[in-house]
Amino acid sequence: MPFKRYVEIGRVALVNYGKDYGKLVVIVDVVDQNRALVDAPDMVRSQMNFKRLTLTDIKIDINRVPKKKTLIDAMEKADVKNKWENSSWGRKLIVQKRRASLNDFDRFKLMLAKIKRAGIVRQELAKLEKETAA
Repeated sequence: MPFKRYVEIGRVALVNYGKDYGKLVVIVDVVDQNRALVDAPDMVRSQMNFKRLTLTDIKIDINRVPKKKTLIDAMEKADVKNKWENSSWGRKLIVQKRRASLNDFDRFKLMLAKIKRAGIVRQELAKLEKETAA
């Protein structure tokens, strides 16, 4: 299967390691075969190793090493945040963060809700099986 996500200027990436873990950044320049210059609206432009980046399908149209204001405008125009939140990958990470923030009582309530749901499903399934058998 051919590659679909290339390291290129304007490619949106997810930081998978380090102090910026979980942030969406944009590659604004390629330094060498191991590092890129990345930037995001809420961080200082910095070099980052490709091993710390996971490329996404989202790409914005920018020139090489744009000013911060130009980058922010391009990200808003491309609707990067909304595209990310609507992607299955982004939704999965949001759910993981929500689950990680639950306290003990919330986990207990969730367990009870799952038990209740399973009981209702079991009852409905029994009704359907009874109807098909009759």
